[in-house]
Amino acid sequence: MEMATTFRSSSFSIPNPNSNPRTNTLSSPLPLSKQLFGFPLPSSSTAKTTPLKLRSRNPTPYTQKPIKCSVSEVTEAATAEKKKKLMRRSDIRNIAIVAHVDHGKTTLVDSMLKQAKVFRDNQFVQERIMDSNDIERERGITILSKNTSITYKDSKINIIDTPGHSDFGGEVERILNMVEGILLVVDSVEGPMPQTRFVLKKALEFGHAVVVVVNKIDRPSARPDFVINSTFELFIELNATDEQCDFQAIYASGIKGKAGLSADNLSDDLGPLFEAIMRCIPGPAIEDGALQMLATNIEYDEHKGRIAIGRLHAGALRKGMDVRVCTSEDSCRFAKVSELFVYEKFNRVPVDSVEAGDICAVCGINDIQIGETIADKAQGKPLPAIRVEEPTVKMAFSINTSPFVGREGKYVTSRNLRDRLSRELERNLAMRVEDGETADTFIVSGRGTLHITILIENMRREGYEFMVGPPKVINKRVNDKLLEPYEIATVEVPEEHMGPVVELLGKRRGQMFDMQGLGSEGTNLLKYKIPTRGLLGLRNAILTASRGTAILNTIFDSYGPWAGDMSTRDLGSLVAFEGGTSTSYALSSSQDRGQLFIGPGVEVYKGQIVGIHQRPGDLSLNVCKKKAATNIRSNKEQSVILDTPLDYSLDDCIEYIQEDELVEVTPSSIRMCKNPKFSKKSSR
Repeated sequence: MEMATTFRSSSFSIPNPNSNPRTNTLSSPLPLSKQLFGFPLPSSSTAKTTPLKLRSRNPTPYTQKPIKCSVSEVTEAATAEKKKKLMRRSDIRNIAIVAHVDHGKTTLVDSMLKQAKVFRDNQFVQERIMDSNDIERERGITILSKNTSITYKDSKINIIDTPGHSDFGGEVERILNMVEGILLVVDSVEGPMPQTRFVLKKALEFGHAVVVVVNKIDRPSARPDFVINSTFELFIELNATDEQCDFQAIYASGIKGKAGLSADNLSDDLGPLFEAIMRCIPGPAIEDGALQMLATNIEYDEHKGRIAIGRLHAGALRKGMDVRVCTSEDSCRFAKVSELFVYEKFNRVPVDSVEAGDICAVCGINDIQIGETIADKAQGKPLPAIRVEEPTVKMAFSINTSPFVGREGKYVTSRNLRDRLSRELERNLAMRVEDGETADTFIVSGRGTLHITILIENMRREGYEFMVGPPKVINKRVNDKLLEPYEIATVEVPEEHMGPVVELLGKRRGQMFDMQGLGSEGTNLLKYKIPTRGLLGLRNAILTASRGTAILNTIFDSYGPWAGDMSTRDLGSLVAFEGGTSTSYALSSSQDRGQLFIGPGVEVYKGQIVGIHQRPGDLSLNVCKKKAATNIRSNKEQSVILDTPLDYSLDDCIEYIQEDELVEVTPSSIRMCKNPKFSKKSSR
């Protein structure tokens, strides 16, 4: 409780810089620094003792308390170093909302937009308005970052909603280049999770200000004091400065649109959150100099072409302006800005000019790439390029070679496949594409299985037809030692199903390093360090072991020694050895051998996987066999009762297949089959 109360202190203080942040985070205050957010403070004694007051037209309880904020020493040092050149805009705030998946980022943004009167009173607004992509709505996750803005007390707040899943961490890393602060949303029951740690680590490295939002505070088993203390410990683990550890905590219910400075006293709106953003997040830093803008994101419009999105670091950008596009000092080319947009409310609004500090979208540069700098034509210099972490999982993409090739897809050739993968690299910095063993095979590497699966799903909906192999981890060899990627896996599982889950993770070389109870719901939180290989196909296995009640979250940790051999699948496949249309007669006898993926009346081909064998090893069977027609009449027709076939999604199929198997992806169907190359090798 003592730790939790330190975040609501009523005055600014800077601890002794010589103290150790791990042991002395709450040291006695020293005189206030001469600069805060780049602005000089009065040197009189009254300025040091009088707390900052918030101005509000309609004073409410939350505005009568001064809000304590975090400003990193990195930002302060940079400000002191460039105090002659650097100034900050007070009328703009650029923030990113970051959190672990399902902690309520997008729902919180919905409430912020509604309370800022972005929509008309009679306008129909669907839930999770920022998740505009079809796949995002179907899966209930954010995949691509989205820009929007609201106006609060004559100031513009640019808000960027970021993905919460670890596989899209590259998207979050890029977005942090555009903002000066983050809202770190943490669930009031779960507390900091793996992705929370990842995004917070990146934000602290950038020196961003942090406001912690304890969301879903209205949950029955909410434990805000535990969450605040856990978040504080996470700050210390990540070597945050004393000032960063002294963050502002806001308690909120995103779905109800309420927030407050204490968990027991929420306001009727999100006013405390808006006030904390204005007070705790500094305005954008502006350098005195020539035009500089880093292209942080790329969008595509059928009429406007490529649109570069980024924050203007220096100078001013005007419509029709001639600019220089630089990758490095030696690699520059010239271009012209045809159109210019800023984000107002939920739309892109055309403007004639943009001043430094604002986030804008630029049209007219058709070959612009993420990480390039739009600079002044005469004196422009490039900004540091964007770097993201390396991929850890790879999959082989190849043309469709099944007997059903070309039936359902529009783009089926290797040239179509190569062009589409090249286009993906332009906006997806965390992905890599290399040529495979043959001319029609490509090796696609990403941050995780989901990262690549989303690409496959997008291509499938665009009309592409191709095959993908099983996911494989990307190993490294350092000093003649084989290293493989390890991840931190957290599993929420009810106590009655904990035994099978622990046994399953142990078989996959997982090492438990923490176990704790979660709230009052009888749920345990298990934390493991496990090889990425062990995670392949683990999600379905854990759901089976826990009767569908467990929740698995993972995030990349580091490379470590090779953990040894492991088996990720114990059962074999049921394979069709003859093509045709499946019949009820054949399936009734086949279902005794295992679980089937197909029902009657489905076209299959030789080598297609039609089910899961109940024993190790594959079994070939005929699912197209018809009942023999004889002239002998039976007194009673035999009724056939078939089990419901398993309905495997794209993710399930990719998790299921092994080294000698492939997934055939078409716009209408997803099938699995044996890889003919492996059958040729085994026959020799």
